[in-house]
Amino acid sequence: MTTGGSQIPAGRPPGPRDAVEPPRAGASAKPRSEPARPAPAPRDEGRPRPPSLGGGEPAQGRALGRQGQRTVRKLLEAGLVEFDERGFQAVRVDDVVRRANTSHGTFYLYFSNKDDLFKTLLRDALDAMQVITEDFPVVTRNESGKTALRHWVHRFCDVYAAHATVIRILSQADVVAEEVYGDGLQMLFRLAEAITQGMTAGAGAGAAADPGAPQPSDGSGARSEHAELTAVACLMMLERVNYLFSVEVRLPRAEMEDRLSAIMYAAFHLA
Repeated sequence: MTTGGSQIPAGRPPGPRDAVEPPRAGASAKPRSEPARPAPAPRDEGRPRPPSLGGGEPAQGRALGRQGQRTVRKLLEAGLVEFDERGFQAVRVDDVVRRANTSHGTFYLYFSNKDDLFKTLLRDALDAMQVITEDFPVVTRNESGKTALRHWVHRFCDVYAAHATVIRILSQADVVAEEVYGDGLQMLFRLAEAITQGMTAGAGAGAAADPGAPQPSDGSGARSEHAELTAVACLMMLERVNYLFSVEVRLPRAEMEDRLSAIMYAAFHLA
């Protein structure tokens, strides 16, 4: 897979697929009758609706009314709880329709199978990740740059928390289809590229604004030889810490966000 930067390996990046599995039923204090994270919900009037409300493959090409969207939402919420409690492989369509209190016939009006339902949930996660990818700031070599990066890290953590169950499953390449894992991998590389651009452009911008500021290690403020790999490493760090948050490992989130942004800042020789 090409990634737009020669330094990013085309293969699967280390880390996510080798993660320890999340705690099984009974190992967590989390109530088992509730989803781990917020399920898809209606947007405020005038705001874009979640992509998932269009349903899966059988629903494509036809407009869904309010009742149809409510049914899709109910099935997605049920699927999200089942995936969180049982894990992707153990879930059956039977489990989803039972929790949603609907029929198999209704399910197949909107989704082809559980894989299709998961891909529909994934559309919301990828959509949210795309928004923060596009919003990665130019991180300048000053306090404003540090503040902008810290704010972005906080937003990343919020997005991960909102879609944690889906992202955890996606990170396990052996349990989802190659096509689905590939969608997540492409998003990872787009996000890594945005981090690379924002961090390296910021080094040059900061140096130009403040000639007395320390110069970046490559002497120019331009993208260094290993900037893309540094971005991937920072992204893997962000993902793993948020994975721990999502399985309820007790970590002080605000302090961790401070440390994550400080590490990223230093990794690109901005400190």
